[in-house]
Amino acid sequence: MKKIYWLSTIFFTMFTYCAGAATVVATVGGKPITDTDITARTQLMARQGKTSTDNRRQALQNIIDDTVKLNYASNFGVNPTDKDAEAELKRMGLGGLSGTERSVALSATRANIAWQIVIGRTIIPTVNISDEDIANEKASLEREHGLPIEMTIVRLVDIPSDIAKKLTKPKNCDDAVNMAEKLGGIPQKFTAKEYELSVDIRERIAGLEKLTWSKHQDDSVLLVCSAKKTKEYGKLDDIIKQNAVYKQAMFIADQQLKQLRRKAVIVINDDRYKL
Repeated sequence: MKKIYWLSTIFFTMFTYCAGAATVVATVGGKPITDTDITARTQLMARQGKTSTDNRRQALQNIIDDTVKLNYASNFGVNPTDKDAEAELKRMGLGGLSGTERSVALSATRANIAWQIVIGRTIIPTVNISDEDIANEKASLEREHGLPIEMTIVRLVDIPSDIAKKLTKPKNCDDAVNMAEKLGGIPQKFTAKEYELSVDIRERIAGLEKLTWSKHQDDSVLLVCSAKKTKEYGKLDDIIKQNAVYKQAMFIADQQLKQLRRKAVIVINDDRYKL
């Protein structure tokens, strides 16, 4: 009876351990990724405001990429420590994690740090940006966000179209204000940087000559009194070039990551996660 009881106890203990153990969903180069890891990664993604209709599949893909990045970076002697990752997590406001979520967050952050270092060392130095690329980036920036140009604008709202037709080209900003007031309007004069203006105002003044009233639209007209470049503008080309280089480098890095992923030994054990 004692022998039977002893064997039964071992069987029960083994069954309990197996039932409580995390399921290995995939392996990357023999390194296991469990369902617990995936759950922790989805929680981290949620903390970072990243949501997806297929969070668990995306979480698995992110963990796989982390492993691939870290393995590749180690070839260049790039091996960020948990201390490095902890400092970055604190900077991001994620320093209070614990358990599996902390472990996954540290790995993800080490991978990101390593990947950025590799990009900086191996890809960015090879990227060439032309003057045309910079001009296109500047045009895109102006179109989407506006430039660091300080503008003084007169705006007339609730003005009928027949009154708007009586507005003529003023000599200066004060003349524009007086003209509007004489026609019974209540002009609004304000100064702002172009990137601080709303999209609709930027669109209406785009290409508008100084001291020229805009077309009557939505019962309003606009006039640009003056425009001058700010100190920020002097640094704009350098900033735009840096952004253009970084965008190009990230595109190249993404293509490289896809190649590394194809070369990696990845085994997906759970059909729900197979692509």
